[in-house]
Amino acid sequence: MEPVSVGLVGAGQWAEAVHAPTLAKGPHTRLVGVWARRPRSAARLGVPVYERVEELFDVCEAVAFCVPPAVQAELAVQAAKAGKALLLEKPLAADLDGARRLADAVATAGVPSQMVLTFRYSAATRAFLERVRAIAPFGGHAVNISGALHTIDSPWRRQRGAILDLGPHMIDMLDAALGRVVAIRAHGHPLGWTGLLLDHATGAMSEASLTMAASVDRGTSRVAVYGQHGSEVLDGGDLGYDVFPEMAADFAATVRARRVDHPLNAAHGLHLQELIAAAESQLV
Repeated sequence: MEPVSVGLVGAGQWAEAVHAPTLAKGPHTRLVGVWARRPRSAARLGVPVYERVEELFDVCEAVAFCVPPAVQAELAVQAAKAGKALLLEKPLAADLDGARRLADAVATAGVPSQMVLTFRYSAATRAFLERVRAIAPFGGHAVNISGALHTIDSPWRRQRGAILDLGPHMIDMLDAALGRVVAIRAHGHPLGWTGLLLDHATGAMSEASLTMAASVDRGTSRVAVYGQHGSEVLDGGDLGYDVFPEMAADFAATVRARRVDHPLNAAHGLHLQELIAAAESQLV
């Protein structure tokens, strides 16, 4: 398969540490250029830097985003209208209106899209979800605890906290394990401790506990599912180092097949955004 030519929007720490090297390494993708609000930062990535984002769109088949949610929601709409496949970060947008506009733009353009929900690209997660199907699950609990708010340089995370940053991962995993989430209730504070209670279309129920404000040396992420025939647990430490190469390979296959129904597409991102918006509206 010919490598997919990908342009990168964003040149911050995460783009430099993960997106750029993963996409450049291949063999399924090749990084052909970058656009960023700070061109000097983009120069460190070792590929051509474009002054206008439209110029980047002209030289690639697909666009990967590593920018704040509000910026992604604006520029990804432009990329979709230009006919580019999209590799989208979570959350899809900073608010529900932005997420709807982006999901609508993707649907109208008919371009492939995929979300970087990292748990889903691990072999350990796939094995976990396969085991869950065998236990007739009826409930579960997810936890994601970190102290990122004490150290991270990210204005949108400092403003919105765990529900917008960690929420998509944990809600998505419970959604995948127990069935589509159809209702959500929340309590707590986004910059402190957030508790979620989720109802699933299957009749299952689950809970999630989130914080980015803990004083811990090492974060914790864990998903546990319980059923009529046993229980299964996935620990974040089990994900391994295959996550990002697998993400790139999966995205390239999606682009080459022109697949618009990937389970982690923009429509799924909109589903998660709707749940997050509902939860945020209940938080004090």
